[in-house]
Amino acid sequence: MTVRARLDEIADIGRDPVRGGYSRHLLDDADLALRAWFHRSAAELGLDVERDGNGNLWAWWGAQGPDAVATGSHLDSVPGGGAYDGPLGVASAFEAVAQLQASGWTPARPIAVVAFSEEEGSRFGLPCLGTRLMVGAVPAVTVRALADGDGRTIDDVWSAAGWDPRGIGPDPDRVARLGAFVELHVEQGRDLEDRGAPLGTASAIIPHGRWRLTIDGEGNHAGTTPIADRRDPVVALAAVVTAARATAVAAGPSARATVGRLAVTPNGTNVIASRVEAWLDIRAATDDAVRAQLAATIARAEEGVVAEGCTLSVAEESFSPRVDFDEALTARIGDVLGGVPTIPTGAGHDAGIVAPYVPTAMIFVRNPTGVSHAAGEAARDEDGEAGAAGLAAVLRDLAGRS
Repeated sequence: MTVRARLDEIADIGRDPVRGGYSRHLLDDADLALRAWFHRSAAELGLDVERDGNGNLWAWWGAQGPDAVATGSHLDSVPGGGAYDGPLGVASAFEAVAQLQASGWTPARPIAVVAFSEEEGSRFGLPCLGTRLMVGAVPAVTVRALADGDGRTIDDVWSAAGWDPRGIGPDPDRVARLGAFVELHVEQGRDLEDRGAPLGTASAIIPHGRWRLTIDGEGNHAGTTPIADRRDPVVALAAVVTAARATAVAAGPSARATVGRLAVTPNGTNVIASRVEAWLDIRAATDDAVRAQLAATIARAEEGVVAEGCTLSVAEESFSPRVDFDEALTARIGDVLGGVPTIPTGAGHDAGIVAPYVPTAMIFVRNPTGVSHAAGEAARDEDGEAGAAGLAAVLRDLAGRS
């Protein structure tokens, strides 16, 4: 089989007819179908599959034991996301194992293909949910109380799927069994395309955070309320959005600020809103730079919010500090791949959560459009196949020879 053929098997799962692209979220119908595909793909290769207490899927080649080499990514998406972000890494991992098996090689160390849960955080608001829980980076009690847009908690959806929510939480024994983790991922940008390089490795993930901003005003009638008497949180929102952009521009070319999600109450055409919730994503070169950018954004936004007679509250939903990947492992992989570029990324990954606990590296596959988290995301078939072949060579090197 090929990587393209494996991706084609899931090409119709979770298509979003409204947004375009794919909408695949934790334990929705699309996610369940993708999990079934994972099981089938593993069975075809004779791999033993298990689901851990945090919903992560593991397909083992060889008996589980110490110093295992894990590779994979995630299967969920942002709303209207692309076809490659996540699934390319899982499909490539299965293809790499298939190529190694076809060559007659067997590993001296166990190899695991993994699909982590809720990497995007689109259903419950916490990115890299499965890995954060696994390494103990977030309290299980906090996560089990998280609710989706319909008010269903993780406990609710876990139980509905027939899973025991009491298994949610740190999994130190599993982490201790991992000797290395390599995540293959489509590049989320055009660096490799501009370099003319089909593959690369990651040096670091720049830090980023997500904050929920709540703007409270006064609901009223759109036709009878004079402009001077309004306390409109949507108008105040405009001040927040422009403050975020202006602050990021002032902070320099490495700064990022995005307001991409809104919830307006009551969300009526002829109603002045009473509340707006907005989610702010900030990224910058250092942890301190992200915090400073947030503080400057809120200070600037407050002026417009107060001028409209509204109030603003800020709640942190997640913060991911800067991650520098294992230099020795990254260099070793670069040598196996024949000397490829090493580049930083502004996108978060499960690899970034695992990295402080396990030697971790990433392989990027060139994206000719540079688009990600949208339907225009792309990877050439020949680059995808090069990525799987390269990953197979990396696994052969890391898992030893029999």
